[in-house]
Amino acid sequence: MNTKKIIVPLIVLLAIAVYFVVFHKDKNLRYIPENADAVVVMDVKKLTGQYLFSLASHPSQWSGNTGKGKSQGSLKNAGIRIPDFLQIFHLKNTRFSEWYSILELKDPEKFITFLKKQNFVAKGSNRFRRGQVFLAINGNYCIAGTSDSAFEAIRKQIIQTSAHSVWDADQFIDHSAGSISFISGKKIQNFSIDVRDHEIEIKNTANTGFFNTLASRLQKENHFLDLELDKENIKNFSRFFNNNLADSSHISNLKATADLEQVNDTIISYEYDDNFNEVEKKTFQKITQPNYLIDIKSTDPNKTWEFFQSEKWINSENQFTAIPFQPNQVSRNTSGVIIKSTRKSISMAPQQKENYILIRNRAVLYSSLKTLSTKEKRIISDIDYVLYTNKSKDYWIKIKAKNGELPLILRW
Repeated sequence: MNTKKIIVPLIVLLAIAVYFVVFHKDKNLRYIPENADAVVVMDVKKLTGQYLFSLASHPSQWSGNTGKGKSQGSLKNAGIRIPDFLQIFHLKNTRFSEWYSILELKDPEKFITFLKKQNFVAKGSNRFRRGQVFLAINGNYCIAGTSDSAFEAIRKQIIQTSAHSVWDADQFIDHSAGSISFISGKKIQNFSIDVRDHEIEIKNTANTGFFNTLASRLQKENHFLDLELDKENIKNFSRFFNNNLADSSHISNLKATADLEQVNDTIISYEYDDNFNEVEKKTFQKITQPNYLIDIKSTDPNKTWEFFQSEKWINSENQFTAIPFQPNQVSRNTSGVIIKSTRKSISMAPQQKENYILIRNRAVLYSSLKTLSTKEKRIISDIDYVLYTNKSKDYWIKIKAKNGELPLILRW
């Protein structure tokens, strides 16, 4: 038998199979509502390719934790149809924390079994919840979200209606592992997401030389938090919290530095003895508190002060109550307002005269997050720092992990 006649067709068939498994993608994004104003799209096949390449490069991981994975339930065998592009969206006029996604189900019953293994609690009417993750199963679809307030509207708009708009993945992703996009009418502003060995990068520019230079300068300090923001950046961030803040407060610049400290917190309660006399009882617990200094520059310090008072952020003892970490003291001067914690003084980090937010990881931070799972704590503990920077219309975010033997895609 001529082996060439067998091998050549096999190679062709293998090449076709690899193309459809790895490279061919359905770029039709069917699960983004018309009233979405922000969209996260992840290229599942590209990430899978990165994972397989990283796995092939690290033989020590070939055995994996298969026993653990089987006991907890495998996502691959959970009755879900794995999409080529995962679509996560935010709807107009909803809270910033509300994000949703729609999954196709191959086997709804198998998916429900998977949810039970993952400790999701059934809420009736095919709805489930675990923590801040909400799920609603509708036939062969599952709506997932960080809230369930828009589930019914999403079901009517996407699942029950076939005439809704279908987006194309190329409108959001350009050779990156994913993207975060903001939609305003027909305008789409895209930020690529790239997953590297020890960092995740989100940006809307390929020119990152300036940002890397700034990141190097900031590494000379060691505060938990260091930030500088101009009026435009303050306006952008205030949209998530208080739309009136940027314009009504007359703030032109914000500079802040903070460190974390673990302190003893006294809890006073009362019990009754055998004679029904009230007895004071003191207990102590360790809590994590920041020491901080915030310098707010204003075009009109008096109006800034009046705005804070109108919002009831300044009490009779001149404490800034909008910051939940007390005690602090707020005062005004000829250039603006100063807010500082009073438990321990802290010096301001050097002025960079740039726009950035730098948050460094601290063991006391993730150790105090008691509501997180062991895996979530492990992921947070693995992060070195998070850096946001902006210059003109260019934006850049880096989530830097601690250097390790394995790349992120195998660690997380």
